[in-house]
Amino acid sequence: MRIAVLGSGRIGTAVVKSLISCGYSDIVATGRRDETLSNAKSLGAHVTRDNDLAVKSSDVIFVTVKPYHFPALAKQVNRSSWVGKIIVSFMAGVRINTIKLIVGNSHVYRAMPNMNALVGLSSTAVAVDQEYDSKGLVEKLLKCMGRVYWVPEELLDAWTALAGSGPAFIAEIVDALVMSGVLVGLPRDLACDAVLDVLEGTARFLRNNDIHPAILRDEVTTPAGTTIRGLITMESEGVKAALMKTIEASYKRSMEIGREIDDNVRRELGL
Repeated sequence: MRIAVLGSGRIGTAVVKSLISCGYSDIVATGRRDETLSNAKSLGAHVTRDNDLAVKSSDVIFVTVKPYHFPALAKQVNRSSWVGKIIVSFMAGVRINTIKLIVGNSHVYRAMPNMNALVGLSSTAVAVDQEYDSKGLVEKLLKCMGRVYWVPEELLDAWTALAGSGPAFIAEIVDALVMSGVLVGLPRDLACDAVLDVLEGTARFLRNNDIHPAILRDEVTTPAGTTIRGLITMESEGVKAALMKTIEASYKRSMEIGREIDDNVRRELGL
């Protein structure tokens, strides 16, 4: 089985790296820049600038180009080259139905990973509009990058806001906590290690014990202690509400971008 990765940027490179780590060796990666191709080649992939050749010679196609590059990509690939292929799109906002207008009756999946794919810990949502016998294979391939969740396509905007943009929001929270540690006297490096340890440990505790976060919060909180004083401050400053509004704003923007990109792709390709 040959796998093509069209557009070996950061996410495309993560796909190549994860697939090779899972034992898949027959991978061809495409890119526009010498640096992109060199990086993919150093990981063990075959490289080419010929997207049509990559599609034609492969069984599974990962489309990891930026959405606004898709019209150019579609024009480079003969429509007959897509026939009978398994296509996994990572393009934000480009609907499955739009992709099918280009690739015909091929098996089309739409997925949304996050930057944690670079360290093999992505949370990837994947959607499909009908049942294919290739579903198990697609899940197996995506699991090389981390956890996989099957969702209806209409939930991908919500997923993008929470899990796709999530690493940036978590990084912002980490930075604030590190600065807080510095504020109360900890060296920056020590504060950073402490915050990352706490995040990792808390996530593992919640997952392993399968409990609601409020239960853990209450276990840590003692009467008249330090934690309750901090929680009162968080509540008065509206931290929880701010985080909820952050995800809601990102969700709305994701829907806007999706409509803009999908309309643009259809317009440029005359669909």
